Amino acid sequence: MQQAIKKVVIAGGGTAGWMTAALLKKVMGEQIEIELVESEDIGIVGVGEATIPPIQTFNQFLGIDEKDFLRETNGTIKLAIKFENWRVVGESYFHTFGAPGANLGFCNFQHYWLRAYKEGLQKSLWDYDLNYLCCVDGSFNKINTQNPMFEMPYAYHFDSSLYGRFLRKLSESAGVKRTEGIIEHVKQCDESGDITGLQLSDGTQIQGDLFVDCSGTRALLIQKTLGVKYLDWSHWLPADSALAVQTERFEKTLPYTRSIAHDKGWQWRIPLTHRNGNGIVFSSKYMNDEQAHDRLINNLDSKPVNDVRKISFNTGRTKHQWHKNVIAIGLSSGFLEPLESTSIHLIQSAVVRLLKLFPHQGITQSVIDLYNQESEVEYDTIRDFIILHYHVNERTDSDFWIDMREMEIPDRLKNKIDVFSEVGNMLNDQHDIFRDASWLQVMLGQGMQPKDYHPAANVPSSAQLSDTLAKLADAKKQPMAKMLPHDEFLKHYLNA
Repeated sequence: MQQAIKKVVIAGGGTAGWMTAALLKKVMGEQIEIELVESEDIGIVGVGEATIPPIQTFNQFLGIDEKDFLRETNGTIKLAIKFENWRVVGESYFHTFGAPGANLGFCNFQHYWLRAYKEGLQKSLWDYDLNYLCCVDGSFNKINTQNPMFEMPYAYHFDSSLYGRFLRKLSESAGVKRTEGIIEHVKQCDESGDITGLQLSDGTQIQGDLFVDCSGTRALLIQKTLGVKYLDWSHWLPADSALAVQTERFEKTLPYTRSIAHDKGWQWRIPLTHRNGNGIVFSSKYMNDEQAHDRLINNLDSKPVNDVRKISFNTGRTKHQWHKNVIAIGLSSGFLEPLESTSIHLIQSAVVRLLKLFPHQGITQSVIDLYNQESEVEYDTIRDFIILHYHVNERTDSDFWIDMREMEIPDRLKNKIDVFSEVGNMLNDQHDIFRDASWLQVMLGQGMQPKDYHPAANVPSSAQLSDTLAKLADAKKQPMAKMLPHDEFLKHYLNA
């Protein structure tokens, strides 16, 4: 007999736990009781300080004022990621949140640009991208227009631990119960294997109907208790270590994340209003901790304000994100290195998916299967997008980059690369969080040039095409007159 869901227990706090609690409470209201169990004695990974644009939708739905959010989390604006040294040393490109160009007809903008490029056009694809123009200028402002020509999607950089505290305050005021304590024992039903309750180290007993595992890489419920298998992706993404350190605020706050490739991995730089987040991602197969530490410390823009800390991980995901009456959200469901700032978004999409399929009158296998199918595609497409950055490189300065270029890749990714290489098109995947423009920018940025483009791009004459692209480039520059230096925007906006 199915059991109606009256109480949800969230095991673990941090960003994952409190994002889950906040959205569940906002949507479900008083229909369910929500209790979150966490311990101040258990640390959180806390390196997810860069996001992608859907975080705006999440915050808006919760009724969070953007100015309050930025103040509370020391947040800044993020328009893009700058990838440095990824194709070859000394070269860089941007993956912006914008879509270069505009709709010019039957086929996508890149086909017109590819034709013009083959005919000698000197402008890059990014010259038609407002996000890129602002990144180069170091500026930002809000544009009050409905014209898609001037669409400028943005996300944030922020202190994830402060974001967790911000959401905790919001959740508790809405009626979420927080219990402090360490989970010592997980109780299961002898017949079904479902989890029935948690016992804390002080003897407290917490019962529930549905459990959300936000225990981080420990995966206390989904893996350790229910024994769900972990799918190891280290043969595609061999990085298994990161060193992180916070530094003093850099003199100029860039409106983008920096991802700087080195000979055996990459380094991140994330600008906040009060400090910078820094880290180095590497594989212990190619680099040891001491070498990574030296590389990180010798490539900082500002002075460290705390000790370097080590984060070990195993790239992959749990075979099922939902098993029995447990849903894994956050790092308990899998780990993908933070190359494309997807960790917080995966939390957001998992909670939204749970709410869309919420088993109010009882859990059914069909709902579990659908949840897991959608999660699988989402994880796999993000995995492939990250592999793309590594695989399509031309570096010859280390075994690491040569091995990444020569490795076998997933079939889905191979098909995407082949189609783009031949005709300049993208293969769309359902539940892929990255739009065609994202794949396009990384593929072109990594040096891929399609052999052909869509024949519809041949319809205008060379003169007509040249004139259209020139007018489009000029139009994209129009809003620049109203842009402010990023720091000046933040000062005016947050003090208004």
